[in-house]
Amino acid sequence: MTDPAPRPQRRPIVSPCVSVCIIDPQSGLCRGCKRTLDEISRWVVMTDEQRLAVLDALPHRPAP
Repeated sequence: MTDPAPRPQRRPIVSPCVSVCIIDPQSGLCRGCKRTLDEISRWVVMTDEQRLAVLDALPHRPAP
């Protein structure tokens, strides 16, 4: 009997945080990563699809 082939390791989707955590009061976006407080707080429980949706939206958000 042979061992099954090892599954490739999936890499986690890394947070876009750049350690500049200041929420702009007008836009509600972080000045460092452009995420909302809700997105920041839920990041650890988001699915990969939800994280990718946030990452895809970031370049289209205004600079806070």
